[in-house]
Amino acid sequence: MKFENTGLDNLKADLHRLDEVMDSFGLVREGQWDYERVTYDKKFELKEGVYYLRLQGYTVEGDVGAHKAVIQLMTPLLGKHYYPFGVEYGEGEHFPNSLVSQCEKIIGDVKAEVEKFAL
Repeated sequence: MKFENTGLDNLKADLHRLDEVMDSFGLVREGQWDYERVTYDKKFELKEGVYYLRLQGYTVEGDVGAHKAVIQLMTPLLGKHYYPFGVEYGEGEHFPNSLVSQCEKIIGDVKAEVEKFAL
């Protein structure tokens, strides 16, 4: 599921500051990066299954590996995990309304924080 029209995908930010903000909302990058891309995930374990809120970005300047980069954020995603296949974001997936609302709030809060230092 894509969260369209959040405004998050219009923001560019410094990687170090972005890492701090994402971490404060439980979105972790860990090893999910390469030199040109980053992915922040928040895991939700519900009775309906395991879901991930995913915020991604790509470098427009610098290098993620050197910890000096400007990141262009992308459209947030919500996916359901299917073991052992991975995460599905498809149109046919069902996402609990309470989870969607919770993710929308997190996205809005992240956006408000990132806007304070966006480039």
